[in-house]
Amino acid sequence: MDLTNADPPARLLDLTRLISRAGRAQTGVDRVEYAYLSHLLSQATPLYGLVRTRLGFVLLDRAGCAAIRDRLRDDDWGAPDLLARLSRKADPVRLRAEADLRRVAAARCLPRGLGRMLRRHLPAGTHYLNTGHSNLSDRVITAVRAIPQSRIAVLIHDTIPLDHPQFQRPGSVDRFRHFLTRVGRAADLLICNTAQTRADIARHLGADGLPQTVVAHLGVPRPVPGTAPAGPWTGQPYFVCLGTIEPRKNHALLLDLWPDIPEAHLLICGHRGWENHAVFARLDAGQDRVHELNGLPDEAIFALLRDSAGLLFPSLAEGYGLPPIEAAALGRPVVCNDLPIYREVLGDIPIYAEVSDGYLWRTKIIELAKDHAAGKRPSQHKGGFTPPDWDAHFKTVLRLI
Repeated sequence: MDLTNADPPARLLDLTRLISRAGRAQTGVDRVEYAYLSHLLSQATPLYGLVRTRLGFVLLDRAGCAAIRDRLRDDDWGAPDLLARLSRKADPVRLRAEADLRRVAAARCLPRGLGRMLRRHLPAGTHYLNTGHSNLSDRVITAVRAIPQSRIAVLIHDTIPLDHPQFQRPGSVDRFRHFLTRVGRAADLLICNTAQTRADIARHLGADGLPQTVVAHLGVPRPVPGTAPAGPWTGQPYFVCLGTIEPRKNHALLLDLWPDIPEAHLLICGHRGWENHAVFARLDAGQDRVHELNGLPDEAIFALLRDSAGLLFPSLAEGYGLPPIEAAALGRPVVCNDLPIYREVLGDIPIYAEVSDGYLWRTKIIELAKDHAAGKRPSQHKGGFTPPDWDAHFKTVLRLI
């Protein structure tokens, strides 16, 4: 369905993931959901928001979506209401966020009333968008389908849970398998962040089970550096490794290499994830010229990247993975595992090094440290690099949904 010459439909954007993570630093998936919210609010077409809370579903109109966007942007949530105060064993920031949802709601209901609520408040032809891999339940699908001429679009970030189950939390592989099966059965349009993601989905669903698809690279706003924090690395060559400290990100490779790299410091920037006890123990014990920096704002991280000898990214699997794209946008060298996403988006800009080749990693890191100390500019960046932008993404996607 191409909407180029038709009036755009009302859109129902699922905001469940963003509300569930209120008060936390936004992940890449969170940022995508927020980008959709911000962009759709800038359009004149009717917009609604749907959130599954602990007490049922909340429906937002455009004004409610704008109010929640502002609270997410400023991380400024109101006081808990009576229902929140009666709740126990729940994150206090999420309770405040759900209280704000109730204050600005156009309607709300218990789970069994979702279909009636949507039919009562949404116009025929409403298009439902789910970009956060959250809340795409059979109940939601049935309720949306009960709206005449409705359509369902789902953005798939990756199929890592199925392709690399060893990196997943208990139960997450089965949850994702059920999710992808529902997507194949119920979606009218799959939005794929890369051609590689589309190929992965097709491999799992089969050609006969694949809905209409569109490939649209995610927007990466050009990084705006602030002030870099000082430390033992100041004035010396250093590298940044950016991302959640979890097994898939493969920090262990860099910790193994670093005793043989006296020329530079290593800054590990990111929150600690899960099931990475050996790496946590090594970080807690301390290692010469290795520094763990948690909780830095984006502006400080971008400043560290800007002044660094490069980004090191030995991740074993990525769906999109923002840090190499952000580092390239800042004109810094990138050494990364040879993953299809970076061949697709960054071309020949990174230095690709298989994670099994520790010698190559060590050699390139030492070479880049010496170049940085000598003030040499990476040759890969002499032509400049412009990251994908959200305008191009939405121009591709929103003509179809």
